[in-house]
Amino acid sequence: MKVYNTREIKNIALLGSKGSGKTTLAESMLYECGVIKRRGSVDAGNTVSDYFPVEKEYGSSVFSTIMYAEFLGKKINVIDCPGADDFVGNAITALNVTDTAVILIDAQYGVEVGTQNIFRTATSQNKPIIFAMNQLDGEKADYDNVIDQMREIFGNKIVAIQYPLACGAGFNAMIDVLLMKKYSWGPDGGVPVIEDIPADQLEKAQELHQKLVEAAAENDETLMEKFFDQGHLTEDEMREGIRKGLIDRSIMPVFCVSALKDMGVRRMMEFLGNVVPFVDEMPAPVTTEGVEVKPDSDGPLSIFMFKTTVEPHIGEVQYFKVMSGTLVPGVDLDNVSRGSKERIAQIYCVCGQIRESVDKLCAGDIGATVKLKDVRTGNTLDIKGCDYSFDFIKYPAPKFSRAIRPVTESDAEKLAGILTRMHEEDPTWEVEQSKELKQTILSGQGEFHLRTLKWRVENNDKLPIVFEEPKIPYRETITKAARADYRHKKQSGGAGQFGEVHLIIEPYTEGMPAPTSYRFGNQEYVMKVRDTQEIPLEWGGKLVVCDCIVGGAIDARFIPAIVKGLMDRMEQGPLTGSYARDVRVCIYDGKMHPVDSNEISFRLAGRNAFSEAFRAANPKILEPVYDVEVLVPSDVMGDVMSDLQGRRAIIMGMESENGFEKIIAKVPLKEMSSYSTALSSITGGRSSFTMKFSSYELVPGDVQERLLKDYAEKHGNDD
Repeated sequence: MKVYNTREIKNIALLGSKGSGKTTLAESMLYECGVIKRRGSVDAGNTVSDYFPVEKEYGSSVFSTIMYAEFLGKKINVIDCPGADDFVGNAITALNVTDTAVILIDAQYGVEVGTQNIFRTATSQNKPIIFAMNQLDGEKADYDNVIDQMREIFGNKIVAIQYPLACGAGFNAMIDVLLMKKYSWGPDGGVPVIEDIPADQLEKAQELHQKLVEAAAENDETLMEKFFDQGHLTEDEMREGIRKGLIDRSIMPVFCVSALKDMGVRRMMEFLGNVVPFVDEMPAPVTTEGVEVKPDSDGPLSIFMFKTTVEPHIGEVQYFKVMSGTLVPGVDLDNVSRGSKERIAQIYCVCGQIRESVDKLCAGDIGATVKLKDVRTGNTLDIKGCDYSFDFIKYPAPKFSRAIRPVTESDAEKLAGILTRMHEEDPTWEVEQSKELKQTILSGQGEFHLRTLKWRVENNDKLPIVFEEPKIPYRETITKAARADYRHKKQSGGAGQFGEVHLIIEPYTEGMPAPTSYRFGNQEYVMKVRDTQEIPLEWGGKLVVCDCIVGGAIDARFIPAIVKGLMDRMEQGPLTGSYARDVRVCIYDGKMHPVDSNEISFRLAGRNAFSEAFRAANPKILEPVYDVEVLVPSDVMGDVMSDLQGRRAIIMGMESENGFEKIIAKVPLKEMSSYSTALSSITGGRSSFTMKFSSYELVPGDVQERLLKDYAEKHGNDD
């Protein structure tokens, strides 16, 4: 294979909503470039892109697929991304390592929520965007309506490069207003017939051509002057103007294709090869130290590992982008992320599961390698003397969680290894061993996302697993002051155990004054604070302990043991076993025994005194509440609102956003357990949502009663 320099490389992310036809389009693109001799189909399960067993089972993409094509003397790297929102991590990764986004629009359904999400992500990364309107041969296709919708949502940057002469079953021809030619195909697509524009289409074509010329000229002062002087631009001048418009994102071209019938695909590939920016024309990535690294083949060698797959008979395949320098086989690199060394024995260009060994890859190129010792997704590997480190891929927070365990308990360690590997393949699968909940929590972007992992574990790794509802990380606190004392006494021959602790607890707030006195009934308790410990809790809030012992009632050496007893109960709250928070404790009295008092005695006395006082301090349970934003089509907003209100949501506001409605609400985490599934069902998959932790709030009284009852039935009195 030819070695391509940086000025001959273009990197494309192929994006769009589920069902928009990305995998089919990728197949036609590879066919047109001569990479494959025959196009596969999703139904037949023989496409280059969807080659994993789970993808063949589902009939849709689950992972992004890296492909390349040699076309018009350039190397075009294409990453085909899944369309389902559950697998958005793949699209985010692809956008971060490519330079141009090609977003498919289904001509039958127009701009969907998934399309908007992808557009928003591409925009946030300042990527040039090209739209391809696909499935114009679908029976519900409506080009004019979709173009109007795109302009309404994405703005006047939308510029048509082509328009169809007819949609639906009759789609077989279009007018290209950049080349000012008519393209038409036979029933099976393929090679087009290129003709002059018919007289009845000339006026419309000239009008759209003029708009395109104006859009191209806007991005270059020289072109603008020439346009004003002559009223037209040459084809090369228009290409240059469009390229500059793509780079500064002032123009978003729209192409027409039928991926299934291979109509318009080659023409779009010509545009990708001739017009879209090269890798060195885009803004340079920045290291973690804020250093811009331009894709210079003569610079120090640095590669960024952006993706991992595990394939049969091979093991881990690591995909990378050459950020700087030129990579050759046999080079030794430092893994700056892990402090280890790696030898890159072989390098490949990849097209799905097809790997072609190459002699070198220049800055800006994308490739793969195998059999690395200690490399993880997101690592940077540098040549000795180079200290670049990249960390520019940011993934969204999880939306759906389940507790996961193996059917056979002895397989727990095996499952842990599998989950670690799965996270490498898709970093949006997050795994947490929760000490608090005593569960392994698997989180992802949706129910389908987690179900896919379950399918792979059970079918590929032959390990049966169980999903369960995750416990909710409640918190316990108090709302008033209370007093208690507890004597721990045990005598069973020989040295006994004795410790007595008197304490007062109250709600803690930041900056509150030191305690002076308390009154319970007719008795006043005066506090003389000798020492104060503020203990920040890893789960939030504080425990503040005031040593108010006078007269040596408890020796100072026993205070740390009492504090340990208090922490025992803060870690396992008296009400439901949840973490407690924001409590101030004043230890003001107690008793010792000259022989039988020891640390364990005072630890138990402190723990039980705290439990009694806590239950008398009008305790409350707090639940995690999340800020939730739901993007929905207006026709189903009422149904979505009703569903949210049934989940104890507090609606904070509503606003319109590019043809959709955004509902902003605060919702308890308990009620969000299966929300992604419910929302998809209510809206037919046309909505999306994000959620972010907001705060802990008091649960309603009936909910607290139910939680207390459930805990009592399961655990009784643990004191």
